[in-house]
Amino acid sequence: MRAVVIEEYGSAEVLQLKEISDLEPSRGEVRVKVYASALNRADIEQRKGNYPPPISPEYEIPGLEFAGVVDKLGAEVSNWRLGDRVFGLLSAGGYAEQVIVHERMLMPIPANLSFEQAAAIPEVFFTAYDALIDKGNFQAGDRVLIHAGASGVGTAAIQLAHVMGASIIMTTSRSAWKLEKCLQLGANCAIDTAAYEYDKVVLNATESKGVDIVLDFVGAAYLEKNLNAAAIEGRIVQISTLSGSTAQINLKLIMSKRLRLHGTLGR
Repeated sequence: MRAVVIEEYGSAEVLQLKEISDLEPSRGEVRVKVYASALNRADIEQRKGNYPPPISPEYEIPGLEFAGVVDKLGAEVSNWRLGDRVFGLLSAGGYAEQVIVHERMLMPIPANLSFEQAAAIPEVFFTAYDALIDKGNFQAGDRVLIHAGASGVGTAAIQLAHVMGASIIMTTSRSAWKLEKCLQLGANCAIDTAAYEYDKVVLNATESKGVDIVLDFVGAAYLEKNLNAAAIEGRIVQISTLSGSTAQINLKLIMSKRLRLHGTLGR
């Protein structure tokens, strides 16, 4: 099979298309012929050497998600048949013509979705669901602040919060067209962080109540304002640390507001 292989770290030019051995499923596993994968920030960071896969395979192949067709079954597989259209999430390896997945990690592609559409779902929507619902304990009527609203996970989180009944969805970005896209997806308020102090905007828009959930990708630079913007018993979910991972924290503010700070990581 062919696969995109990382043999050294650097710019996009280091990616190599190589012919490697076909994969063979073990007990409980399924081999999928890949028709589509997707590009995520994690793949770019892996290519740069900043986000290594959890294991050291013979070939380092990026790609966290895939969509394709079941083309070989391991022993004792009971949920799938040859030819089934499936998609799913990986720790790595999606940029290849074949992937091996445990049968319980596969999902059927809905009939109305193409392979390309299905391949774009797992990484961002699973991350958004984990952060918003599982870690953030979202409830209908909650007020939500989603940073980097036009990012993959951000756009997914906006849509999830919208269909699940958030009372207000606020997002941030530094780009006018991205802010407009957030509004089109269901946000009520899109804040340009280059022009405004977003915590002040949040408090003004919520009559000083703040938001129940903050989804943050930025990290250190946003921590203080996230604490300010959070409501009593608010939840701040840390998904990434693009501005750095070390910051001072106001413990008294956490105590007085009874806040919860949750961390999460996809890989």
